Amino acid sequence: MNIARLLSAAAVALSLTLPLTLTTPAPAVDASIGAIPEVAFRKAVVDGVEIAYREAGDPDRPTVLLLHGFPTSSHMFRNLIPALAGRYHVIAPDYPGYGASAMPAAQDFDYSFANIARLMTALLDQKGVGRYAAYVMDYGAPVGYRMFAENPDRVTGFVIQNGNAYAEGLREFWDPIKAYWADPSKENGDALRGVFTIDTTKWQFTVGTRNPGAISPDNFWHVQYLLDRPGNQEIQLALFLDYGTNLAEYPKWQALFREHQPPALLMWGKNDPIFPEEGAHPYKRDLKNLEFHLLDTGHFALEEDGALIAERMLAFLDRIDR
Repeated sequence: MNIARLLSAAAVALSLTLPLTLTTPAPAVDASIGAIPEVAFRKAVVDGVEIAYREAGDPDRPTVLLLHGFPTSSHMFRNLIPALAGRYHVIAPDYPGYGASAMPAAQDFDYSFANIARLMTALLDQKGVGRYAAYVMDYGAPVGYRMFAENPDRVTGFVIQNGNAYAEGLREFWDPIKAYWADPSKENGDALRGVFTIDTTKWQFTVGTRNPGAISPDNFWHVQYLLDRPGNQEIQLALFLDYGTNLAEYPKWQALFREHQPPALLMWGKNDPIFPEEGAHPYKRDLKNLEFHLLDTGHFALEEDGALIAERMLAFLDRIDR
């Protein structure tokens, strides 16, 4: 039997029973859905340090600076950036020792919030960014508020998400770290190394959430890979120790809030044991143009309430940038 002849005959027979032209209907497209903005992953050398950052949106539009917390990176803003970039220019850097930025050894680099703030300002200068609104979360608060203190008129407003500027916000979770501030011994430092384990990393992302099972485990693996790099724990201990310097800055930042009254949107995960609700309410004492929201979620509020935060953030930015 000639298989080739049989296949050829079958093809001819099929062509006699089907239309000469076959078309597949195009899927219906919802005209209300716009194109998803492209996010670029870039690097810049700032004062000799390679800083990685995510960037999206038209640079001619108002800039939004997204400042991440511990122990994550600009990765925490991966879904927020496209939501903002249709109307705003968005920059989300990784601090030294985090994300895709350079990781100089702790003994060779000044891992301090003052230095990180200086580098973030230098990055904006290098990018030609003048004024900007800042999203501050966790470590992003002492970075962003130091930048604000250096040049208050440069900041058009704040989005505050579980970022502290008041002593009321440092409760039980901070007791071992406060002991390290009081006595930066090897023993007190080693007592904090449990914070760098996968169990604690998972806890930080899921504690206080409504549905822990809906929190993407990609967060855990991404963060833990970075924490497990040789020498990274020493970097984190240096920043734990330096966090104590922020407390002396709190009264200065609060005075600047009262003097300059930057517009602010507060979107705070109220079930967060790291930066609990007690740290949110004092902002009302000093900021008169404050939109205040407590969310029924935990530390990384974007993971569970990202759509709501993006919606209210866009409305806030549209209002302050008119």
